[in-house]
Amino acid sequence: MIHIITGDKGKGKTKALIDKVNNDVKVVSGTVVFLDNNNKHMYELSNRVKMINCTNYGISKLDAFTGFIRGIISQNTDIEKIYIDNFKTVAYVGESHIVEALDEIKNISDMFNVDIVICLATDVNGVPDDFKDCVIAAL
Repeated sequence: MIHIITGDKGKGKTKALIDKVNNDVKVVSGTVVFLDNNNKHMYELSNRVKMINCTNYGISKLDAFTGFIRGIISQNTDIEKIYIDNFKTVAYVGESHIVEALDEIKNISDMFNVDIVICLATDVNGVPDDFKDCVIAAL
């Protein structure tokens, strides 16, 4: 299942995501992965969280990003949750392709039984209708 934390830039989405990661890692039995476009929050995350800076891997389009996620999951079938900060930047998604991107992330989540939590920089009205029920926090 996918979950979305939404809000305009500067509203506290990343802090909410980090709090969720650090709380969830205490109760999950599997691996927790945090994807971002920098290492800025590395020391705010529990040491049980695998942090990956996606800019180190030459990802430059949505297909490459979804392939990257599939690759992460294929190398560790114990992954229980994936958290993605700065989703549009990390996944190279423009506004016109957000539905396609969320559909693909949902397919991956369903196929591999991995919960994926996404920070989406838009207000709740900018979330596509098909995904409004996935919003867990609107900041």
